[in-house]
Amino acid sequence: MRVFVTGGAGFIGLAVVRRLVARGDRVVAVVRDPSRSDDLQDLGVEVRGGDLSRPAAIAEAMRDADAGIHIAGMYRIGIPARDRPQMLDANVGATLRVLDAAAVVKLPRLVHVSTINVFGDTKGRIVDERYRRDLSLGFLSYYDETKFLAHRAVVERIVAGAPVIVAMPGVTYGPRDHSSIGAQLKAAHDGSLAYQALGDTGISAVHVDDVAAGIVAALDRGRVGESYVIGGENLSLRDAIATAASVGRHGPPRLVIPDAVVRIGTLAPAWLARAAGLPDDLREVWRTTHGVTYWASSAKAAAALGYAPRDLASGVRAAYEGD
Repeated sequence: MRVFVTGGAGFIGLAVVRRLVARGDRVVAVVRDPSRSDDLQDLGVEVRGGDLSRPAAIAEAMRDADAGIHIAGMYRIGIPARDRPQMLDANVGATLRVLDAAAVVKLPRLVHVSTINVFGDTKGRIVDERYRRDLSLGFLSYYDETKFLAHRAVVERIVAGAPVIVAMPGVTYGPRDHSSIGAQLKAAHDGSLAYQALGDTGISAVHVDDVAAGIVAALDRGRVGESYVIGGENLSLRDAIATAASVGRHGPPRLVIPDAVVRIGTLAPAWLARAAGLPDDLREVWRTTHGVTYWASSAKAAAALGYAPRDLASGVRAAYEGD
Protein backbone atom coordinates (compact mmCIF):
# COMPACT_ATOMS: atom_id res chain seq x y z
CA MET A 1 0.00 0.00 0.00
CA ARG A 2 0.86 3.65 -0.16
CA VAL A 3 0.41 4.93 3.41
CA PHE A 4 0.28 8.55 4.53
CA VAL A 5 1.71 9.09 8.04
CA THR A 6 1.88 12.08 10.36
CA GLY A 7 4.33 12.07 13.25
CA GLY A 8 6.53 9.56 11.45
CA ALA A 9 9.75 10.98 12.88
CA GLY A 10 8.54 10.63 16.48
CA PHE A 11 9.03 7.85 19.00
CA ILE A 12 5.96 5.78 18.10
CA GLY A 13 5.78 7.06 14.53
CA LEU A 14 9.23 5.84 13.54
CA ALA A 15 8.46 2.36 14.88
CA VAL A 16 5.26 2.31 12.82
CA VAL A 17 7.04 3.49 9.66
CA ARG A 18 9.75 0.84 10.08
CA ARG A 19 7.10 -1.85 10.28
CA LEU A 20 5.29 -0.55 7.20
CA VAL A 21 8.48 -0.30 5.14
CA ALA A 22 9.68 -3.74 6.26
CA ARG A 23 6.62 -5.37 4.75
CA GLY A 24 6.90 -3.46 1.48
CA ASP A 25 4.53 -0.51 1.91
CA ARG A 26 5.41 2.87 0.43
CA VAL A 27 5.23 5.60 3.03
CA VAL A 28 4.83 9.35 2.63
CA ALA A 29 5.49 11.23 5.87
CA VAL A 30 4.80 14.84 6.73
CA VAL A 31 7.50 16.24 9.02
CA ARG A 32 8.09 19.71 10.38
CA ASP A 33 11.79 19.80 9.45
CA PRO A 34 12.89 17.48 6.60
CA SER A 35 16.55 18.20 7.40
CA ARG A 36 16.09 16.31 10.68
CA SER A 37 14.43 13.27 9.18
CA ASP A 38 17.50 11.17 8.35
CA ASP A 39 15.97 8.04 9.89
CA LEU A 40 12.95 8.29 7.60
CA GLN A 41 15.00 9.06 4.51
CA ASP A 42 17.31 6.13 5.24
CA LEU A 43 14.21 3.93 5.16
CA GLY A 44 13.29 5.23 1.70
CA VAL A 45 10.30 7.21 2.96
CA GLU A 46 8.94 10.04 0.84
CA VAL A 47 9.36 13.00 3.20
CA ARG A 48 7.17 16.08 2.83
CA GLY A 49 7.95 19.24 4.78
CA GLY A 50 5.02 20.77 6.63
CA ASP A 51 3.58 21.46 10.06
CA LEU A 52 0.01 20.20 9.50
CA SER A 53 -1.21 23.80 9.59
CA ARG A 54 -2.64 23.88 6.05
CA PRO A 55 -5.39 21.43 5.04
CA ALA A 56 -4.58 21.90 1.35
CA ALA A 57 -0.96 20.83 1.87
CA ILE A 58 -2.07 17.84 3.94
CA ALA A 59 -4.51 16.82 1.22
CA GLU A 60 -1.82 17.09 -1.45
CA ALA A 61 0.53 14.82 0.53
CA MET A 62 -2.33 12.42 1.21
CA ARG A 63 -3.51 12.23 -2.40
CA ASP A 64 -3.27 8.76 -4.01
CA ALA A 65 -2.64 7.10 -0.64
CA ASP A 66 -4.48 3.87 0.09
CA ALA A 67 -4.61 4.58 3.83
CA GLY A 68 -3.36 6.97 6.48
CA ILE A 69 -2.16 6.94 10.08
CA HIS A 70 -2.38 10.13 12.16
CA ILE A 71 0.12 9.93 15.04
CA ALA A 72 1.39 13.50 15.37
CA GLY A 73 0.62 15.32 18.60
CA MET A 74 2.13 17.07 21.60
CA TYR A 75 2.73 15.40 24.95
CA ARG A 76 3.81 17.45 27.96
CA ILE A 77 2.51 17.61 31.51
CA GLY A 78 2.74 20.73 33.67
CA ILE A 79 2.98 23.25 30.85
CA PRO A 80 2.57 26.99 31.52
CA ALA A 81 -0.63 28.65 30.35
CA ARG A 82 1.20 30.39 27.50
CA ASP A 83 1.89 27.01 25.86
CA ARG A 84 -1.70 25.85 25.90
CA PRO A 85 -2.69 27.28 22.49
CA GLN A 86 0.19 25.37 20.89
CA MET A 87 -0.90 22.10 22.51
CA LEU A 88 -4.54 22.70 21.56
CA ASP A 89 -3.56 23.18 17.93
CA ALA A 90 -1.15 20.22 17.89
CA ASN A 91 -3.64 17.77 19.40
CA VAL A 92 -7.03 19.06 18.28
CA GLY A 93 -6.47 21.48 15.40
CA ALA A 94 -4.12 19.18 13.51
CA THR A 95 -6.49 16.24 13.97
CA LEU A 96 -9.39 18.23 12.52
CA ARG A 97 -7.27 19.32 9.55
CA VAL A 98 -6.15 15.75 8.86
CA LEU A 99 -9.79 14.62 8.99
CA ASP A 100 -10.79 17.44 6.62
CA ALA A 101 -8.02 16.54 4.18
CA ALA A 102 -8.98 12.87 4.29
CA ALA A 103 -12.54 13.82 3.38
CA VAL A 104 -11.37 15.99 0.47
CA VAL A 105 -9.23 13.26 -1.13
CA LYS A 106 -11.66 10.51 -0.12
CA LEU A 107 -8.99 8.56 1.74
CA PRO A 108 -10.30 4.99 1.99
CA ARG A 109 -9.06 4.34 5.52
CA LEU A 110 -7.49 6.33 8.36
CA VAL A 111 -6.15 5.21 11.75
CA HIS A 112 -6.25 7.91 14.41
CA VAL A 113 -3.79 7.27 17.24
CA SER A 114 -5.43 8.38 20.45
CA THR A 115 -4.45 7.24 23.97
CA ILE A 116 -5.70 5.27 26.98
CA ASN A 117 -5.47 8.64 28.75
CA VAL A 118 -8.83 9.48 27.13
CA PHE A 119 -10.45 7.32 29.83
CA GLY A 120 -9.04 9.59 32.55
CA ASP A 121 -8.49 8.14 36.01
CA THR A 122 -9.91 4.61 35.99
CA LYS A 123 -9.74 4.56 39.82
CA GLY A 124 -8.14 1.14 40.09
CA ARG A 125 -10.33 -0.54 37.47
CA ILE A 126 -9.12 -2.14 34.25
CA VAL A 127 -11.59 -0.71 31.74
CA ASP A 128 -12.25 -1.34 28.05
CA GLU A 129 -13.38 0.59 25.00
CA ARG A 130 -16.95 0.82 26.30
CA TYR A 131 -15.89 2.87 29.33
CA ARG A 132 -16.92 6.52 29.53
CA ARG A 133 -15.35 8.88 32.01
CA ASP A 134 -17.35 11.24 34.22
CA LEU A 135 -16.74 14.62 32.63
CA SER A 136 -18.16 16.41 35.66
CA LEU A 137 -14.91 15.53 37.45
CA GLY A 138 -12.91 17.66 35.02
CA PHE A 139 -9.60 16.87 33.37
CA LEU A 140 -6.33 15.83 34.96
CA SER A 141 -4.14 17.98 32.71
CA TYR A 142 -4.33 20.11 29.61
CA TYR A 143 -2.86 17.21 27.65
CA ASP A 144 -5.68 15.04 28.99
CA GLU A 145 -8.24 17.63 27.91
CA THR A 146 -6.86 18.17 24.39
CA LYS A 147 -6.49 14.45 23.67
CA PHE A 148 -10.05 13.88 24.86
CA LEU A 149 -11.33 16.68 22.61
CA ALA A 150 -9.45 15.23 19.63
CA HIS A 151 -10.81 11.75 20.37
CA ARG A 152 -14.35 13.10 20.62
CA ALA A 153 -13.96 14.98 17.33
CA VAL A 154 -12.86 11.77 15.63
CA VAL A 155 -15.83 9.87 17.04
CA GLU A 156 -18.17 12.59 15.74
CA ARG A 157 -16.68 12.24 12.25
CA ILE A 158 -17.07 8.47 12.44
CA VAL A 159 -20.75 8.90 13.28
CA ALA A 160 -21.03 11.12 10.22
CA GLY A 161 -19.54 8.36 8.04
CA ALA A 162 -15.77 8.96 8.05
CA PRO A 163 -13.81 5.69 7.50
CA VAL A 164 -11.69 6.00 10.65
CA ILE A 165 -10.36 3.42 13.13
CA VAL A 166 -9.05 4.51 16.55
CA ALA A 167 -5.97 3.00 18.23
CA MET A 168 -5.45 3.80 21.92
CA PRO A 169 -1.90 3.07 23.16
CA GLY A 170 -0.89 2.82 26.79
CA VAL A 171 2.29 4.18 28.40
CA THR A 172 4.86 3.41 25.72
CA TYR A 173 8.53 2.74 26.45
CA GLY A 174 11.54 1.53 24.51
CA PRO A 175 14.75 2.72 22.85
CA ARG A 176 14.77 6.47 22.08
CA ASP A 177 12.05 7.10 24.66
CA HIS A 178 12.49 10.51 26.31
CA SER A 179 9.44 10.41 28.58
CA SER A 180 9.72 10.63 32.36
CA ILE A 181 8.42 7.11 32.94
CA GLY A 182 10.63 5.69 30.19
CA ALA A 183 13.65 7.36 31.77
CA GLN A 184 12.76 5.89 35.17
CA LEU A 185 12.40 2.37 33.76
CA LYS A 186 15.76 2.57 31.99
CA ALA A 187 17.50 4.02 35.05
CA ALA A 188 15.99 1.29 37.24
CA HIS A 189 17.22 -1.35 34.81
CA ASP A 190 20.68 0.22 34.75
CA GLY A 191 20.82 0.58 38.54
CA SER A 192 21.13 4.36 38.37
CA LEU A 193 17.68 5.44 39.58
CA ALA A 194 18.39 7.46 42.71
CA TYR A 195 14.87 7.52 44.15
CA GLN A 196 11.27 6.77 43.36
CA ALA A 197 8.11 8.76 43.99
CA LEU A 198 4.38 8.54 43.30
CA GLY A 199 4.64 4.78 43.03
CA ASP A 200 0.86 4.28 43.20
CA THR A 201 0.43 5.74 39.71
CA GLY A 202 -1.12 3.02 37.55
CA ILE A 203 0.16 2.50 34.00
CA SER A 204 -0.48 0.12 31.12
CA ALA A 205 3.13 -0.37 30.06
CA VAL A 206 3.75 -1.43 26.47
CA HIS A 207 6.89 -1.72 24.32
CA VAL A 208 6.98 0.68 21.38
CA ASP A 209 7.33 -2.15 18.85
CA ASP A 210 4.18 -3.78 20.22
CA VAL A 211 2.33 -0.47 19.91
CA ALA A 212 3.51 -0.20 16.30
CA ALA A 213 2.32 -3.75 15.62
CA GLY A 214 -1.07 -2.92 17.10
CA ILE A 215 -1.45 0.25 15.06
CA VAL A 216 -0.55 -1.52 11.81
CA ALA A 217 -2.93 -4.37 12.71
CA ALA A 218 -5.68 -1.78 13.21
CA LEU A 219 -4.85 -0.40 9.77
CA ASP A 220 -5.07 -3.85 8.22
CA ARG A 221 -7.84 -5.57 10.13
CA GLY A 222 -9.55 -2.96 12.27
CA ARG A 223 -13.23 -2.40 11.68
CA VAL A 224 -14.12 1.13 10.58
CA GLY A 225 -15.75 3.02 13.43
CA GLU A 226 -14.20 0.89 16.17
CA SER A 227 -11.67 1.79 18.86
CA TYR A 228 -8.96 -0.60 20.06
CA VAL A 229 -6.93 -0.36 23.25
CA ILE A 230 -3.27 -1.03 22.40
CA GLY A 231 -1.96 -1.44 25.93
CA GLY A 232 0.26 -3.76 27.89
CA GLU A 233 0.74 -4.96 31.44
CA ASN A 234 -1.40 -3.03 33.92
CA LEU A 235 0.57 -2.34 37.08
CA SER A 236 1.70 0.39 39.46
CA LEU A 237 4.73 2.52 38.71
CA ARG A 238 6.30 1.07 41.85
CA ASP A 239 5.95 -2.48 40.51
CA ALA A 240 7.11 -1.41 37.05
CA ILE A 241 10.30 0.04 38.51
CA ALA A 242 10.85 -3.09 40.58
CA THR A 243 10.44 -5.26 37.47
CA ALA A 244 12.87 -3.15 35.43
CA ALA A 245 15.41 -3.23 38.24
CA SER A 246 15.07 -6.99 38.60
CA VAL A 247 15.63 -7.56 34.87
CA GLY A 248 18.81 -5.50 35.17
CA ARG A 249 19.83 -7.53 38.23
CA HIS A 250 19.46 -4.62 40.61
CA GLY A 251 17.22 -3.78 43.51
CA PRO A 252 14.77 -0.89 43.30
CA PRO A 253 15.91 2.45 44.75
CA ARG A 254 15.99 2.45 48.53
CA LEU A 255 15.06 6.11 48.74
CA VAL A 256 11.30 6.57 48.41
CA ILE A 257 9.99 10.14 48.46
CA PRO A 258 6.76 10.21 50.49
CA ASP A 259 3.71 11.60 48.71
CA ALA A 260 3.39 14.29 51.39
CA VAL A 261 6.82 15.64 50.49
CA VAL A 262 5.94 15.64 46.79
CA ARG A 263 2.72 17.47 47.61
CA ILE A 264 4.64 20.20 49.43
CA GLY A 265 6.90 20.53 46.41
CA THR A 266 3.91 21.41 44.22
CA LEU A 267 3.63 24.70 46.12
CA ALA A 268 6.91 25.92 44.61
CA PRO A 269 6.56 28.89 42.22
CA ALA A 270 6.99 28.28 38.51
CA TRP A 271 10.34 30.09 38.32
CA LEU A 272 11.78 27.84 41.01
CA ALA A 273 10.45 24.72 39.31
CA ARG A 274 12.05 25.80 36.02
CA ALA A 275 15.36 26.49 37.78
CA ALA A 276 15.27 22.92 39.12
CA GLY A 277 14.57 21.52 35.66
CA LEU A 278 10.98 20.64 36.54
CA PRO A 279 7.68 21.46 34.77
CA ASP A 280 6.20 24.88 35.47
CA ASP A 281 2.90 23.59 36.84
CA LEU A 282 3.81 20.96 39.43
CA ARG A 283 0.22 20.88 40.67
CA GLU A 284 -0.82 19.50 37.30
CA VAL A 285 1.89 16.85 37.55
CA TRP A 286 0.49 15.91 40.98
CA ARG A 287 -3.08 15.66 39.67
CA THR A 288 -2.04 13.30 36.87
CA THR A 289 -0.05 10.94 39.07
CA HIS A 290 -1.11 10.85 42.72
CA GLY A 291 -3.13 7.63 43.06
CA VAL A 292 -4.30 7.88 39.45
CA THR A 293 -4.58 4.73 37.32
CA TYR A 294 -4.53 4.56 33.54
CA TRP A 295 -5.48 0.91 33.22
CA ALA A 296 -7.27 -0.69 30.28
CA SER A 297 -7.75 -4.11 28.72
CA SER A 298 -6.41 -4.98 25.27
CA ALA A 299 -8.67 -8.05 24.99
CA LYS A 300 -10.65 -6.59 22.09
CA ALA A 301 -7.49 -5.89 20.07
CA ALA A 302 -6.19 -9.37 20.91
CA ALA A 303 -9.37 -11.02 19.61
CA ALA A 304 -9.98 -8.82 16.57
CA LEU A 305 -6.47 -7.84 15.50
CA GLY A 306 -4.27 -10.63 16.81
CA TYR A 307 -2.57 -8.12 19.11
CA ALA A 308 -0.13 -9.85 21.49
CA PRO A 309 2.01 -7.47 23.56
CA ARG A 310 4.87 -8.87 25.62
CA ASP A 311 4.96 -8.61 29.42
CA LEU A 312 6.96 -5.81 31.02
CA ALA A 313 9.97 -7.94 31.95
CA SER A 314 10.34 -9.17 28.36
CA GLY A 315 9.80 -5.66 27.03
CA VAL A 316 12.41 -4.13 29.32
CA ARG A 317 14.89 -6.80 28.27
CA ALA A 318 14.24 -6.05 24.59
CA ALA A 319 14.36 -2.29 25.11
CA TYR A 320 17.54 -2.02 27.14
CA GLU A 321 19.48 -5.21 26.42
CA GLY A 322 18.74 -5.61 22.72
CA ASP A 323 17.15 -9.06 23.09
